[in-house]
Amino acid sequence: MTDSATTDTVGVFPLLYVKLRPMSSRISIPQPETTDPPPVPLNLERIVRTHGPGLLQTGRSIVLVGLMGAGKTTIGRMLATRLGLPFVDADTEIERAAGCSIADVFRLYGEAAFRDGERRVIRRLLEGPPMVLATGGGAFMAADTRALVREHAISVWLRCPLPVLLRRVAGRTHRPLLNAASPRDVLEKLIAIRHPVYAEADVTVDCGDNNVEHTTTRVMEALALSRRPLRLPVVLEKSCYDVVIGADLISRAGALLAPLLPRRSVIVITDETVRPLYLSKLLASFEETGIEARSITVAPGEQTKCWATYENVVDTILEGGVERRTAIIALGGGVVGDLAGFVAATTLRGLPFVQIPTTLLSQVDSSVGGKTGINSRWGKNLIGAFHQPLCVLADVSSLTTLPRRELVAGYAEIVKAGLIGQESLFAWCEKHGAAVLSRDPEALAEAVRQACAFKAGVVAADEREEQKTDGRALLNLGHTFGHALEAELGYDGRLLHGEAVSIGLTLAFSLSVKLGLCPQEDLIRVTRHLESLKMPAHVSDLPYRFRIADLMAHMQRDKKMQDGKLSFVLAHGIGKAFTTRDVPEQAVREVLLADGVTS
Repeated sequence: MTDSATTDTVGVFPLLYVKLRPMSSRISIPQPETTDPPPVPLNLERIVRTHGPGLLQTGRSIVLVGLMGAGKTTIGRMLATRLGLPFVDADTEIERAAGCSIADVFRLYGEAAFRDGERRVIRRLLEGPPMVLATGGGAFMAADTRALVREHAISVWLRCPLPVLLRRVAGRTHRPLLNAASPRDVLEKLIAIRHPVYAEADVTVDCGDNNVEHTTTRVMEALALSRRPLRLPVVLEKSCYDVVIGADLISRAGALLAPLLPRRSVIVITDETVRPLYLSKLLASFEETGIEARSITVAPGEQTKCWATYENVVDTILEGGVERRTAIIALGGGVVGDLAGFVAATTLRGLPFVQIPTTLLSQVDSSVGGKTGINSRWGKNLIGAFHQPLCVLADVSSLTTLPRRELVAGYAEIVKAGLIGQESLFAWCEKHGAAVLSRDPEALAEAVRQACAFKAGVVAADEREEQKTDGRALLNLGHTFGHALEAELGYDGRLLHGEAVSIGLTLAFSLSVKLGLCPQEDLIRVTRHLESLKMPAHVSDLPYRFRIADLMAHMQRDKKMQDGKLSFVLAHGIGKAFTTRDVPEQAVREVLLADGVTS
C-alpha cells in the first residue's frame, strides 16, 4: 500500500487511517458543525488481509451479497475452504477497524456514516489478494460499492425466499434494522427495495432449505459456468461506451444496464421476427432489476426503415408518455438498430439509447459507431443522425438461431474490416471463417471482438466521417457497389446488405487491379476466400439481371457523392484501403460488365 493510499481522506472520514484511541476518548470527539453525519474513525491497518493460492484462475475475489439470513457467512466459509482462499466477513472487519460493534456504529454515527465506512473497508479488502468476502445486506445497495465489486471481484447473490429468511433471523437482536419493526415487515420491505439491485450481481444462486454443503456446491457450479463478458471500450472525443461481448447477455441485460441508465425506465423497439425469440427474456431481466419497460414491435425487413414506420413509432412513444431520461432499447438486427437509434436521436431532441443487436451483421457493424437513420425513395440511409449509444450488448448466443444466409451477410463485414486495414484479421478469417459460419461459439465471439475493435478504432479517429480522405469513410469499402445493387432490387430482402457488400468487395478489388493500384494476387486471394465459403462474390452469382445504366444512376445518388464525383474506397492490397474520387467512370462500367452486369 502506498503512502497516498494510506492517507485517503475522501468523504466524511477525515480520521480514516489514524490509530484508534480508547473507546471513551473516541466517543467524546466533538461533533463537527455540519449537516453531514459524524465521521466513524476507522483504523484500516487492523483489517485482516491474508494470502492464499486459491483454485480460481481469474485472480478475482468472490463477493457474496444477499439479505440477512441468506447464509453469506456460513456458505462463504465453506466456499473459501473448497477454493483454497481466505474467508473474510466485512462486518467483522468493520467492527475491528471501528473498535466497536456495528450496532454501536449505527447508534453513535447513523446509517449514512456507517455505509461510507463500509465502502472504505470493502475497498481496502478488495485491493488486496483474492478472497471470499461476505458483505452486509446493505453494502451492495451503494452504487460506488457495486462499482468497486465489479472492478475487483465476481459477485454472487444468494437469493433466499422470505419464509427461510424469517426462520433464520428469529431471535437475532444484534441487527439494528430488525429492532425497528417486526422481522416480517422489515424483510418484506428489504426484499422489495434490495432484490432489484442484488440482481445486478454477476451470478445468482437460489438458496432454500438445502444444507450448507449442497448450496456451496451450487455456488461453485455457478461460478464454473459463469464467464464475465468481454468489454471493448469505444472512446470518443465527447463520450465513451462499452461494447459488451459474451453469451446469454440478453438474460442479464437488466443487471448489465442498470448501472448505466439515467432512470429505470426503458422502451424496447423490436420486430416481429425477434420478438418471440428474445423479448420475454429481455423484459424478465428488466423486471428482476426493477426497470420499468414497455415494447413496440415493427415489421421486419429493410422496408421498415421508412417515414411511415418512424412516425408511427414516435407517435406511440409520445402517446404513452416519455421523459428525457427514458432510454430506447433496440432489440434486433441492423434495421431495428438504425430505426430505433434515429427515433432516440430525434424524440424530445434526444433520448438515451442502447443497442442489443441480434444478428452478426449488426453486432460487428451497424450497432457500433452511432450512425442511425432511415431510407428514402432516393436511397438508403439518406435521412439520419449520429447518436452514440450508452452501451452495446452483443449476445453471441443469439447468433445460434440465425440462418446461414444471415451469418454470411454478417461475416462479409468482418472480412471487410480485415481488407480495409488489418491484414492479420483477414488471415484469421481465412483460417477460421468456416468455424464462424458453422456457429462455433468461440470463433463467433472472437470474430465479433476483432471486428468491433477494428471499427471502434476507426470511429474514435473520425466519429462523424469528417476527414477529407480515409478516416471513417474507409468503412464504406464495397458499399458504393453494394448499395447500388440493393437499391436496384428495392431493398426488398432478395439481397441482404451483407451479401451486397460481399460482392462489392470483389468489385472494389477488381477496380483497384484494373487501375493498376493493387496486385492481381490479392484479388485472387479475396475471391478465393469468399468462394470457398460459398458466399456471393460476383454479380453473376445472383439470380437477377442488372443493367449498367441503372446501377450507375444509383451510384450517382449515393450519399458519398462529393462535388458531383463518385467517392470510392479502393485498395493498394489487403489491409491497405484508401478513399479516392479520381476514378474514371468508364473503368467502373468495364468492371461491372465483366462481373455480369448487362449493357
